[in-house]
Amino acid sequence: MRLGIDAMGNDNGPAPIVKGVKLFLAEDADSVVVMVGDRDRVTRAMIDHGIGLSKRLELVHASQVMEMDDKVAELREKRDSSIMRLVTELKEKRVDAIVALGNTAAAVGAATIGLKLIHGVRRPGIAIAMPTRGARPCVVVDMGANTACKPSHLAAYGVMASIYSNKMFGLRNPRVGLLNVGEERSKGNETLREAFSLLEEAPINFIGNVEGGDIFSGACDVVVCDGFIGNAVLKASETLSSTMSNWIKEALYATWYTKLAAFVLQGHLARVKKRLDYTAYGGAPLLGVNGVCLIGHGRSKAPAVASALRSARENVKMQINLTIAEKIERMRHSVRLQAIGGGAGESAAPAPVAAG
Repeated sequence: MRLGIDAMGNDNGPAPIVKGVKLFLAEDADSVVVMVGDRDRVTRAMIDHGIGLSKRLELVHASQVMEMDDKVAELREKRDSSIMRLVTELKEKRVDAIVALGNTAAAVGAATIGLKLIHGVRRPGIAIAMPTRGARPCVVVDMGANTACKPSHLAAYGVMASIYSNKMFGLRNPRVGLLNVGEERSKGNETLREAFSLLEEAPINFIGNVEGGDIFSGACDVVVCDGFIGNAVLKASETLSSTMSNWIKEALYATWYTKLAAFVLQGHLARVKKRLDYTAYGGAPLLGVNGVCLIGHGRSKAPAVASALRSARENVKMQINLTIAEKIERMRHSVRLQAIGGGAGESAAPAPVAAG
């Protein structure tokens, strides 16, 4: 399997990407990684971290970089940016999947423009697995790709995320909820009420409206929302997670006997820390584009980069995009479900992006 990664997307330059790629290749004996970025800068980082080009590690040069504050429109001026080159590698089938870190808006825009959308999908959505009280995660979509959702977009997110949850986490009939301000079907604005009706018609296990707390309680397996709300949930959750970790650390190292307790409980605490770690999956799939594209944090460290490459590999193996395409196509031929599956009359152009 050939996996591409944007070597320039990290906030701290190519070094964390190179370190993450090195970790991944050390554990995966079969995959090939293609790094895309400025040849001189990436090569210096490779020398610093004791790794060289080989049959399993390739480098594609890109002379430009989409910075964190660059707008999507600047993709036209930066056609030789690492993210555009990366998408081209996937479009022309030189890699099987890509990992894009950093400027989420640029990654979503480049993937949507370069790869196009799966036939019948109108907007892509970022799906992130959030930890819950139970053993299985809750997949939340959209987490930042589309801030201006129509009811049909939300309904399609429910279908795509249900497939993702089934394939990636083995859930036979994932419970899908619509994020709202109350459980009654009359709650929310007109968009949410219409989305509720469409999700009822969709070939998924729709359980109705859910509230924010249901994401973490384990009440459902998939939560659907627009990208504005989803990104706010994501950022708040990440900060809460790190804050809780700091609180626990402060409490356990306050006195000599709490330090002793921490030593005794270190195995259990490590498991708690792992469950709170939002970088466990490294990258989140951009559902709906015509290719496997994972989006990751610009501040990702080496372990998160390696995790993102692992997730990309698993997404390819599970053939999630093929299953989504088949189900959406079947929905397009149903009179009742045409609004979800891309009936006539609406363009599939990229929408505004919330996440950075």
